[in-house]
Amino acid sequence: MIVLIPAYEPGGRLPELVTALIAADPRMRVLVVDDGSGPAFAGAFAAAEAAGAEVLRHDRNRGKGVALKTGFAHAMLEHPGEDVVTADADGQHAVGDVLGIAEQLRASRGAAGDSAAPGAGEVVPPMILGCRAFDGEVPARSRIGNAVARALFRLAAGWPLSDTQTGLRGIPAAILPWLLEVPGERFEYEQRVLLGLRRAGFAARECRIETVYLEGNASSHFRPVIDSLRVMLPVAVFAASSLLAFAIDAVALFVLQAVTGLLVPSIIAARLLSAGVNFWVNRRVVFMRRGRERLGRQIAQYAALASLLLASNIVWMSYLTEDLGVPLWAAKGVTELVLFLTSYRVQRGVVFAAGRAGSDADRDEPAAAMPPGGVSDTVPARRPAARRAP
Repeated sequence: MIVLIPAYEPGGRLPELVTALIAADPRMRVLVVDDGSGPAFAGAFAAAEAAGAEVLRHDRNRGKGVALKTGFAHAMLEHPGEDVVTADADGQHAVGDVLGIAEQLRASRGAAGDSAAPGAGEVVPPMILGCRAFDGEVPARSRIGNAVARALFRLAAGWPLSDTQTGLRGIPAAILPWLLEVPGERFEYEQRVLLGLRRAGFAARECRIETVYLEGNASSHFRPVIDSLRVMLPVAVFAASSLLAFAIDAVALFVLQAVTGLLVPSIIAARLLSAGVNFWVNRRVVFMRRGRERLGRQIAQYAALASLLLASNIVWMSYLTEDLGVPLWAAKGVTELVLFLTSYRVQRGVVFAAGRAGSDADRDEPAAAMPPGGVSDTVPARRPAARRAP
């Protein structure tokens, strides 16, 4: 088992964490990545090495995402088959919680058997996510930020997660190759991992951990404005495609209806134009399906979905404008709001879903709520034949 700690300008808690981890479990390998902290912090890393950690160094600050990938690549090369637990260097993860995640990871591997090893079979243990309860005295920026992040994450990913910004994660060795493919260099990388995890055919489990904020979370290198934008960007791209299609559809509808005076043909033509753009953007940009694999099936499913939505659109628009006398712009807005969630869920879960149709990965249920210290029950996902980054 490897504990991977990405560190940028760490304080004195880093060597303390290393010492405590190795003292509690001598089997533990601790790998620290110095993400370009500079000479002023050389002492902290030297102390971590003296405590038994292996330290990798970046010559300049490259971001948490890159530091994590450096650690993953090193673990795969030097310690093949070893599971990895990621933890933060600022002392916000209690030693007992880190060890608890490691133990849950070992238990998951044992339950899956030898087939959990890379290349030995299809069953892959779930990623274990250490999730905070956010109760008690929590800084306002953390409480509000996590509440917003949870809502956006559930909309974008399709499954609930109580702590979308947790850095304490238990990662089976079989998931490491995929993690190296996930785009992202800084804090947004961890969010992209969670957004793409289930689409890539992997499962997740939550484990309740202690909520620790030292000195008002002053040691965090998370920048509220810049990094919040980075974290939310992967979520926003899901909505951007639909907004683009809505804009194209609305403009085309207004223009065609003004020119022809015919409502139904204008709705059909506008929807065909916006649907073509939406399919291309969703496939290429949002869901990263860029090859020819399953293209025919995706087109057929998307066309069927678009036809159903078009029929619903016509019924609602005709009823609102002709029977109720609602203005065209208002009817358009109400109709799109009603159909938006249906369209998004079907595209995400069916049309552009990764993995084999009907596989465990496609049926994987959201992690359930659990008591403190417990692990929710989910069925391990099956590794798909081909996996793509989000």
